Amino acid sequence: MIITSYPPRECGIATYSQDLVKSINNKFSTSFSIKICALGADKVNYNYPKEVEFILDTSVELEYERTAESINKDTNIQIVLIQHEFGFFSKQKQAFIKFLSQLSKPIVIVFHTVLPNPNIKLKSEINKIVEICQSIIVMTNTSANVLIKDYQVPKDKINIIAHGTHLVSHLGKPFLKKKYGLSGKKILTTFGLLSSGKSIETTIEAMPTIVKQCPETVFLIIGKTHPEVVKKEGEKYRDSLEKLVLKHSLQEHVKFINSYLSLPDLLEYLQMTDIYLFTTNDPNQAVSGTFVYAMSCACPIISTPIPHAKELLTKETGIIINFGDSEQLSTSVISLLNNPSLRRKLSSNTLQAITPTSWENSAISHAMLFEKISDNKIRTKYNYPVIELSHLKRMTTEVGIIQFSKINQPDLSTGYTLDDNARALVAMCMYYKLTKNKDYIKDIRKYLSFIKLCWQEKEGFLNYVDKDKKFTIQNQEVNLEDSNGRAIWALGYLLSLKEILPEEITIQAENIFNKSLHYHQDVCSPRAMSFAIKGIYYAQNINNFPKHLLILEKFTNRLAQMYKHEAQEGWQWFESYLTYANSILPEAMLYSWTITKNIEFKEIAIKSFEFLLSQIFNKNGIEVISNKGWLKKGEKSKHFGEQPIDVAYTIMTLSGFYDILDNNDYKKKMLIGFSWFLGNNRLNQIIYNPCTGGCYDGLEKTQVNLNQGSESTISYLMARLTVEKYLSLKVNL
Repeated sequence: MIITSYPPRECGIATYSQDLVKSINNKFSTSFSIKICALGADKVNYNYPKEVEFILDTSVELEYERTAESINKDTNIQIVLIQHEFGFFSKQKQAFIKFLSQLSKPIVIVFHTVLPNPNIKLKSEINKIVEICQSIIVMTNTSANVLIKDYQVPKDKINIIAHGTHLVSHLGKPFLKKKYGLSGKKILTTFGLLSSGKSIETTIEAMPTIVKQCPETVFLIIGKTHPEVVKKEGEKYRDSLEKLVLKHSLQEHVKFINSYLSLPDLLEYLQMTDIYLFTTNDPNQAVSGTFVYAMSCACPIISTPIPHAKELLTKETGIIINFGDSEQLSTSVISLLNNPSLRRKLSSNTLQAITPTSWENSAISHAMLFEKISDNKIRTKYNYPVIELSHLKRMTTEVGIIQFSKINQPDLSTGYTLDDNARALVAMCMYYKLTKNKDYIKDIRKYLSFIKLCWQEKEGFLNYVDKDKKFTIQNQEVNLEDSNGRAIWALGYLLSLKEILPEEITIQAENIFNKSLHYHQDVCSPRAMSFAIKGIYYAQNINNFPKHLLILEKFTNRLAQMYKHEAQEGWQWFESYLTYANSILPEAMLYSWTITKNIEFKEIAIKSFEFLLSQIFNKNGIEVISNKGWLKKGEKSKHFGEQPIDVAYTIMTLSGFYDILDNNDYKKKMLIGFSWFLGNNRLNQIIYNPCTGGCYDGLEKTQVNLNQGSESTISYLMARLTVEKYLSLKVNL
């Protein structure tokens, strides 16, 4: 149960609460059923959505007792979450505190405002609330410190969960400016329900100076006047701003968008903004939803020094100015408008700073708190996202899939690799096997054509191709054995679908497969051999090639010898270190056993895989080997620098072991492993981005790498397609 103001009431906390409910439902709908008790006042009626089951008129004392009784009687309500703002309960402060004491359920209260230096009366009021509640949520470290220092609230009772922000697709400023008729303009923006506290006149007073230096500047003031302000004084404040615009002859440079924009429209306005301005004159405003929404759209920020701004904005992420200082504001705006490289730097840093606060991550933090308060009676279970190919498509040209991206925008200058296109071929074949959607055969052809391009009769497969389809010098500088092995795996997997794919595709793949295996049989890399074994295993499911079996046995025997040479008590592995794509080795041994029936291969497969699992699974879930330093025999692993590709390979191997050996522990670990992408990881942050359909490039020590390159995105997709056969979810075609 969440007690809060709620849409269609126009209120920042109402919007916040609706976003929170949506995010928890999207992440954990099988774990939670959320009911809303909407806060109203003075008999104002709203047409609430279906999740609103209770309405509390905060101006009527008896309503509090009635609502408490209804909540207590509802056996399905296990926790009560209350969004607190002083204005909500100002008419019935004592009734509200009594209401809290009457509730028989655990209470979590969210303080949206925390006032420093309280008087005796306010401190007493807050302390009574805190004493009744099981847990307190605030949105900034500053607010937490005020509660501890000024109110003596126990630190262990306080949880910091930042104001949620929306993930955005980052469509690009030129496209959006053209859409809204603002091409060639430099956009300043502020938004939110208007009131004098916004101090928008600070910016209007600065505009003549700004326009003189940057005549293409337009200031957008987005938002209706706050309903409570309209009740008290009508449009007096807006009228004063419009008169100020006329006074300075700024009609062409200041635009009022007098509406309560839908979220998609609002986010588009913010994405095309060059600088976001936050000029509140209230030094005690603890947090601002408008401020963080702008940050989530990668806006460089200029802000007055509210606690939230001082906590989030550094010289790397924005500029802080004094309250009401138009001169300082104009100087800061002009310096940024005239320095595009600095704006880009601030934009990138701002996005990195705010992404951990996404609504998806907020939902995870709330769910973990609910689980803790319930003494684990509530067990959170992640929802599985629908299968989404949008970012894979975005990254793919007519040539193949591009190697890297900047955030979620493909970076064609980085060219293409055989590695990525081989993995893309596997993923697309998996998708086609699942859906039988013939529209995607063209994508299979495209990735296969790239593999064909990379095949060189005298050199084997080359890996690196530039944006002009030319092979780069990297092919002479890097060992390409593993890349060759991955290509063989992809071709073999395609051949396993021979019965459902067009004949010309499988003939082409088989031709390259046979040539590459012949060339590849003298390799020494354990991963290259393992990928090749996987390819042969899949191909053998359709056609029995005696020559291929000989190569499979040769490779497997080499792996077995490596294992015997290195394995000892406490280290059942093929090498003296664990590096990347580790699970491929035991997986190859297991597949070889299914074909050769050599019991030694099976034993090595199980022992080595169990050893690997013991190194990467723990009470926190999965923590794969760090790419910041491989795990050497006798040393401890670093738990950062985790990459999606290693999680995906482990999930695929667990699937193979489960299917062949029917050990339910493998299935359990597979699903735990997949939850790493969804937020069940060391930082409790999402790795898969549901907004773009892409996957972040890694889990670093303190943050997520926000780039969504092809390797990570394909890895997530392969993992998601792997677990799909164990679920009963619909596929988003």
